[in-house]
Amino acid sequence: MEPQEYFSLLSATSQGDKRAFSLLYQATAGKLFALCLKILGNKAYAEEALQDAFVKIWHNAGEYQSAKGAVMTWMTSIVRYRCLDMLRQKKVRKEQVLDEARVAAKSDNPSLSGHLDDELSYEKNSKLADCMNALDQQQKQAIHLAYFKGFSHHEVVQHINSPLGTVKSWIRRGLLQLQRCLSL
Repeated sequence: MEPQEYFSLLSATSQGDKRAFSLLYQATAGKLFALCLKILGNKAYAEEALQDAFVKIWHNAGEYQSAKGAVMTWMTSIVRYRCLDMLRQKKVRKEQVLDEARVAAKSDNPSLSGHLDDELSYEKNSKLADCMNALDQQQKQAIHLAYFKGFSHHEVVQHINSPLGTVKSWIRRGLLQLQRCLSL
């Protein structure tokens, strides 16, 4: 589906169009559920987070501002923040087994971390993959952990053993560089 189609469906949703909302859900739920599952690591929690996120999307569709990003980016942010809220509230991360050795091996091995995780398959979007590969190793690792693994800033700090301000700077500068690269 094209970004303009997402925008049209979201605009109609903001006017209370249930059919448009249903079509928007059908077009995006699979990708957004995969993100929930990736962050939470638990199917039941992922389903709950996705449902909560879509309720929020329904209620806040009129607040979307196209100048701040694409519809899918806006929806992904809502889903991601809902998942992070659940991690904080329910301590989901304690209920799952994180394979820290795998994450550490990828972040310590440039040939593996250059591809990042294929679970979210952003390599399918060659432009995004190219832009990610253009980042400094520290920026790429910090963004990967924060946005593709769902780590909080404090978890990223603990994982890569760097100061909080440094990690936040890597993420901020990396995201700005990604934004510039993707807009070309």
